[in-house]
Amino acid sequence: MSRHAARTDPLQPYTAKRDFKITAEPQGQRGRAGKALSFVVQKHWASHLHYDFRLEFDGVLWSWAVPKGPSLDPKEKRMAVHVEDHPVSYAGFEGTIPARQYGAGTVIVWDRGTWEPVGDAREGLEKGKLTFHLHGEKLAGLWELVRISKPGAKQDPWLLFKKHDGWAQPRVDYDVIAALPDSVIAKPLGLLEAREPKTAPASTGPASAVAAPAPPELAGAVKAALPEQLQPQLATLSKVMPPAGEWLYEIKFDGYRMLARIEGGQVRLLTRGGHDWTSKLKSLALEVESLGVTSGWLDGEVVVVDADGVPSFNALQNAFDAQGTETIAYFLFDAPFFEGYDLRNVPLLSRRALLKQLLEAKGSQRVRFSEDFEADGRSLLQTACAMKLEGIMAKRKDARYVSARTETWLKLKCLERQEFVIIGFTDRGGAKGEVGGLLLGYHEGGKLCYAGNVGTGWNAKSSAELHQKLIQLEVDRPALDPSTLKPGRWGKRSAGRERWVQPTLVAEVRFAEWTPEGHIRHGSFQGLRDDKPARAVTRERATANATTLAKPTAAPRVGSIRVSNPERVIDPSTGLTKLDIVRYYESIAEWMLPHLQGRPVSLVRAPAGITGQQFFQKHDDKLSIPGMRELDPALWEGHAALLEVPTAEALVNAAQRNVVEFHTWNSRARTLDRPDRVIFDLDPGEGVGWKEVQEAALLTRTLLTELALDAWLKTSGGKGLHVVVPLAPRLGYDEVKAFSQAVVQHLAKTIPSRFVAKSGGSNRVGKIFVDYLRNGHAQTTAAAFSARARPGLGVSMPVSWEDLAGVKSGAQWTIATAREYLSFQRADPWEDYWKSKQTLSAALKGLKRHQPPSGGSRSGSDGNFLGLIP
Repeated sequence: MSRHAARTDPLQPYTAKRDFKITAEPQGQRGRAGKALSFVVQKHWASHLHYDFRLEFDGVLWSWAVPKGPSLDPKEKRMAVHVEDHPVSYAGFEGTIPARQYGAGTVIVWDRGTWEPVGDAREGLEKGKLTFHLHGEKLAGLWELVRISKPGAKQDPWLLFKKHDGWAQPRVDYDVIAALPDSVIAKPLGLLEAREPKTAPASTGPASAVAAPAPPELAGAVKAALPEQLQPQLATLSKVMPPAGEWLYEIKFDGYRMLARIEGGQVRLLTRGGHDWTSKLKSLALEVESLGVTSGWLDGEVVVVDADGVPSFNALQNAFDAQGTETIAYFLFDAPFFEGYDLRNVPLLSRRALLKQLLEAKGSQRVRFSEDFEADGRSLLQTACAMKLEGIMAKRKDARYVSARTETWLKLKCLERQEFVIIGFTDRGGAKGEVGGLLLGYHEGGKLCYAGNVGTGWNAKSSAELHQKLIQLEVDRPALDPSTLKPGRWGKRSAGRERWVQPTLVAEVRFAEWTPEGHIRHGSFQGLRDDKPARAVTRERATANATTLAKPTAAPRVGSIRVSNPERVIDPSTGLTKLDIVRYYESIAEWMLPHLQGRPVSLVRAPAGITGQQFFQKHDDKLSIPGMRELDPALWEGHAALLEVPTAEALVNAAQRNVVEFHTWNSRARTLDRPDRVIFDLDPGEGVGWKEVQEAALLTRTLLTELALDAWLKTSGGKGLHVVVPLAPRLGYDEVKAFSQAVVQHLAKTIPSRFVAKSGGSNRVGKIFVDYLRNGHAQTTAAAFSARARPGLGVSMPVSWEDLAGVKSGAQWTIATAREYLSFQRADPWEDYWKSKQTLSAALKGLKRHQPPSGGSRSGSDGNFLGLIP
């Protein structure tokens, strides 16, 4: 029986969670049936941003929380957690849920319209599969919701995804979440089907219902007996990153591959070679049994995590040697068989969703899910290498589970690393009974080949233990062709002193590269492996097919503009790409253009990303950005024509041409020599906290207010804040700069413990330099909404003075979050900025009255200004 049929009031859980004396959310009442069933998607910024997907049925809204929101790409299957039913009246709710209330945060209506189920909706909800048509302002066409949990699970996770039809689009070409972030109540769009009619629109109404096959994520699952043995799927080494969109990435663990076979609730732990290690890992096997699975095969890696949180192969080996296996953790990443079903033909994404649900409910610190990441693969690999990890795994989301080495699973390594057969060793000079070096080999073409040597990676204790194992295998002759061992390969001091062994031990070695002769360079011994037989050790090579996986794909479009090299990582610290920047500027154009139009602009270009060389550009320089306007050269005699960004097309084209930052003059082209604003850039020195920056902004504002000047505020996108004073363009740059300098000097003289009027890092340690130099002729400042070419890609965001206390840093908003933040804003904090016509006449007189006594600092004559100082 479904949970809906089991209770008389489906809205009771909704009502029980809310205090309607505090929250403005509508009280729970069942709605009356109308002519059409409504749907709504509400964008909800609570403890984290998510989307609430709601379908009207039986007088309530069936509801799912979708963390990443819907996608028009059928390959993007989004997790959707089934939550309590909501009243139909909730579909129109927008507003703020107060703090300490359930769901505290801000809600907007992101999309709305009607929906039509395919088949019996009530039966579909009960069985865990809903197929339906949407007719909304942003979403249209055929969609599906599919349950991925067992009935009665603590949570009720489903998958929401777009079916293939005329409204489906690859996310690399169009991301509806990023492209249309705003409320459809504040900015109505009209029905998508009316704006973009398709030649073959999805059919509507119950009459169009068809007997749909099993959904893609369940197709291929068949009932089957549990096999006694299972060979694991293996990955192919690749030096080339696969294309974006179809792949997910996991950390490549530094451990032993391990499969868990579960029958009758009893667990056996088996290496990839089929060796039973259950007795070695008794406590871990019991942890796996606590998952409550009665039948299945689970695939993963056993590791030991060191003090830095990094998997350590050496620590893992020590755990086995010392019988301290309680420190070993099991990271699971696949489930090829589960509870009577063979899932090997089920897409990887769905197998992993099932596994994640199991481990979220019953996993432990020792039995854990191997998380995947949607970040750009290149940036993830860079991060993994910086953390001294082995590398990453790339797996196709739709991959079948195949008991072989495949190219749907790839491994990308920070350094070369693989197993080698130990064919010989040398003694350590001056230390009897210790290993000085190892001679290595691998199998290829049916014979054993020499791979070079390794002489580091052990300490005195492990060297002696290794020596003891090797002398028990010692033989007179090498196991490979002696002619391949060139004299002096070990150096003059070691040549002729090699001791040969039976080729049965396997060593894990990390090294820099292969030489043209097929030998490793700069190797480091990681440990012995006994989970793989020596005869199976071959040289790993990046196959030709693996390198073709990164073949070019059609460049995505942002509007009408083709984006070249869209996956180029601009910021390695976040993985944000060129496509992310282009999409950001397209989405922000409506907000940003008033700050750019009619004003000379300078561009900061970063063709190789923010960690590469950057270029500051004031003139065209033959770059010829489409849509960019050259101003009259006569405006600034003796200089090339200045540039202006007049349209959204120019803004997006500039981003396509690798522009990251946009800096503007303090004057408009029509009054180039008379600035229409003053900017005070609060630049904190070393040791200055953010609270002090906030206080400095308030002190600056208070002084300006006493000078009869209104000021507006924005974050810098970096460390500080910008206080901006609009002016009627009457005075020249010299007068305006002199005024700003006088203000800053007054701040520094009045409160020398807080402010300094001299630039330079040594002058402002523990203090804030209020930069007035930006008010000189031809000087520029990062425009409102401009990204900054710094780690994180922060954005210069206009904010109200009332909101300053809640701002956490000068780079609080980034290109990844700024547009989402704006979608929740109902008022423009700079709305009155554009109407201001204030002048400096009264301010200049007032400033003279505020000058402190010679040599003095605080003066009681400063009134409210000094009253703000704690």
